[in-house]
Amino acid sequence: MKARFLLLTFSLLFFALNCYAQEITILFTGETHAMLYHCNCPVEPDGGVSRRATLIKEIRSKDPNVILVDSGSFFAGGLQDEYTLNTQLDSQRAAVNSKAVAMMQYDAVNLGDDEFNFGREFLEKAAEENKLPLTSANVKTDKAAPFLIKDVSGVKVGIIGLADLSGAAKAGGIVFTEPLPALKKAVAELKNRKADIILLLSRLGEDEDLKLAKEVGGIDIVISGRIRKSDKIVSQEGNLILARPSWQGRRLGKISLLLENGKISKYKAEEIRVSDQIKDDAEILKILPACFSDLNCRKGFAVGICKNPGSSSAVCEFPKSAAIGLTIITVKDCYACNTAGAVKFLKAHFPGLTVSSLNYNEGKAKRLVKDLKISFLPAYILGKEAENEKGFFGLKDKFEKKGDYFVAKEDFAGMAYLLNREKQAGKIDLFISLYHKAAAELLTNIRSYNPAVHFLAIKNKEGFEAAAGQPEVEECLRSLCLQKYYPEKFWDYITCRAKNIKSSWWEECAVGVDTAKIKSCATGTEGVFLLEENTALNNQLKVMFGPTYLMDNQQIFSSSGALTEEELKKIFKK
Repeated sequence: MKARFLLLTFSLLFFALNCYAQEITILFTGETHAMLYHCNCPVEPDGGVSRRATLIKEIRSKDPNVILVDSGSFFAGGLQDEYTLNTQLDSQRAAVNSKAVAMMQYDAVNLGDDEFNFGREFLEKAAEENKLPLTSANVKTDKAAPFLIKDVSGVKVGIIGLADLSGAAKAGGIVFTEPLPALKKAVAELKNRKADIILLLSRLGEDEDLKLAKEVGGIDIVISGRIRKSDKIVSQEGNLILARPSWQGRRLGKISLLLENGKISKYKAEEIRVSDQIKDDAEILKILPACFSDLNCRKGFAVGICKNPGSSSAVCEFPKSAAIGLTIITVKDCYACNTAGAVKFLKAHFPGLTVSSLNYNEGKAKRLVKDLKISFLPAYILGKEAENEKGFFGLKDKFEKKGDYFVAKEDFAGMAYLLNREKQAGKIDLFISLYHKAAAELLTNIRSYNPAVHFLAIKNKEGFEAAAGQPEVEECLRSLCLQKYYPEKFWDYITCRAKNIKSSWWEECAVGVDTAKIKSCATGTEGVFLLEENTALNNQLKVMFGPTYLMDNQQIFSSSGALTEEELKKIFKK
């Protein structure tokens, strides 16, 4: 009896140990092309190996069950490397990147065709010096294993690499074989070794990767390099997860797996920005030259000169910035005249920018406004010396030359205070679509101020158009007809409709209203006339989106969502 009890206890314990859920995180990159520094993008200047190293360390500190892999093309050079220079500098960049990959402790790195850009000897030296965990099932070299096995808390993850055959021409005699039989053999071997999950790193392209994975079977995840065919980080094909790495390492791919009985039951995928909010890793910075080309020497929009590129003595030198004068004219009681962002942007283009601010009520400001025919504030006025600076090239379309000055156009300055309109204290106009997600909340909050409501419809040759199509146009017509004949019910109606705008049962919001009369108005010329009248101010002020507000017939501003009652009180009180 005692023996039977012990056997039962052991069986239950064994069952419990094999049935609990486990979590594994796969971090991945690919198509980095030895992009050592962040991109010089005007928006989201992301990337860089030093930031990536910091991000990976942060994730590992919180999650011990992490696998870090790369799908290939981590060397410089080749047709897809937009920062390619010459063989010498490209090979130096590839060597530095190889050291960085090793320092980040990648668990597996696929051999892509670009890894042979500098020949066999260079690759083998980089692999040996940095002990790179290379894998390729169809490249026969002792520097790369056909597959690798990573044990993560008792879960065996098999990792296979596949290279494109185009690399054979540069491989110095290294033999490349067809991907299909090589993959079949590697998968079979991993099955024999009881791998729980099989991960394929490939640079063949998505179509070929899917075709091979389906034909071979047994593969759980494919990280597919080369040309990315979708903005989605992952797609699912049956039970197969297809993941796409971010270009030049600007983002770090992350797949969180939940496993039950050693098999994937759920997963979550995301791309994490390698942003400028992430600090550079001090150890990685020690191996990074200051620059490889002038493109790496930027301060804002100023481009410097790279001296001794690619060497430990590399340095970025910047010519002395010319003094550029910027005059800003604003007015004291302007709610939306925030100039800080524009000044920061212009300083990035003109490091020598000197800023002076004028109040519109001052004599000098009024003279400038009159002479330069400025119709709105804030006004940004650059001195004529700006056109001689490199930073002005990207701003030509945003400024208009007027005499000895360049004055910002409305799409750059943003019209916040309209000078050519007569002030009407306390008057409020609201430009809104009842289809906006925050419309119901905003209408409730702003009702006590009794604004004039303008719908966001545009007249065309056929009639009117709106963002939500014909249903929105019809709702605008009905609302205006109801406002004409039942003005006391107008706010209740539009608020009710905004709460359930997708419902076609508009009559439920038209309580105590002759709906036949409203239909007749909305479907006839009367409704057209009312909508033309209602949207006349939109056209005049070029208001295309909402919620937008016109306060005192002079100040115009927008909000992304519904302003609260407290926010509205502060604004209108001001």
